[in-house]
Amino acid sequence: MSSVVDARRGRLLIIGGAAGPGLLGRFVELAGGAAARIVVVATASSAPTAAETEHLAAFESLGAGRVEALRIANRSDACDPRVEPVLRSASGVFFTGGDQERITRVIGGTVTDSLLQELVAAGAVVLAGTSAGAAMMSGTMIVEGDAPGVSRACVRTGPGLEFLPGVLIDQHFGQRGRLNRLLSAVALAPHQLGLGIDEDTAILTDGDDFEVLGSGAVTVVDAGGAEIIRVPDRGPITLTGCRLHVLPAGHAFHLTGRRPRVIENEAS
Repeated sequence: MSSVVDARRGRLLIIGGAAGPGLLGRFVELAGGAAARIVVVATASSAPTAAETEHLAAFESLGAGRVEALRIANRSDACDPRVEPVLRSASGVFFTGGDQERITRVIGGTVTDSLLQELVAAGAVVLAGTSAGAAMMSGTMIVEGDAPGVSRACVRTGPGLEFLPGVLIDQHFGQRGRLNRLLSAVALAPHQLGLGIDEDTAILTDGDDFEVLGSGAVTVVDAGGAEIIRVPDRGPITLTGCRLHVLPAGHAFHLTGRRPRVIENEAS
């Protein structure tokens, strides 16, 4: 149990896509504001130069002290000695959107992966990701799926980088109607909590809790207490007794305790 909690010591800002200035500004603030040293990683993007340029400009306009891109296009780049001084000097690292499998193929198991795991666990860096950069944060990663219904055919999963263990993360959730595929993924891996994050919405982890930020909501699917789970090779899945929470800003969730709470009035 302690290893799970320890793995969540660092701060993660996990964004469901289409992040507005409020969420990007919160990342700059978490990274140190005018003293922030932000590194942008556009490995997921098919147009990395454009993704880097967009995010460098956004973070500079929001008052970050220093912003630079770290181009990691292949596994040789991810093991290059130049990576370590760049990441060790950073106070915030931001993964852009694109293809989440590209992140895991290029970075998984490399020097970059190990170093980021170390820095996040030590609380030395704030790690953020949007869209594909959010999906890769979980151990079991949702890769794709848009078939109708709740079934094996509705979702394909693969290994993520597991910065946040014990969860499955889906992004662009409400906007792209992805409840069916999250239910399918959780039925296939019921020990994981399903987190569906809307656009311009994020979770900010703090120890074993996360807080919901932004304009949308986070849908939590918890099959831990499900009474029946049947996953046939073909046809619909049976899932009964599953718990579902829909949490907008002002709410938090305890991950190992699997319970939500209202935080908007805690300061009063």
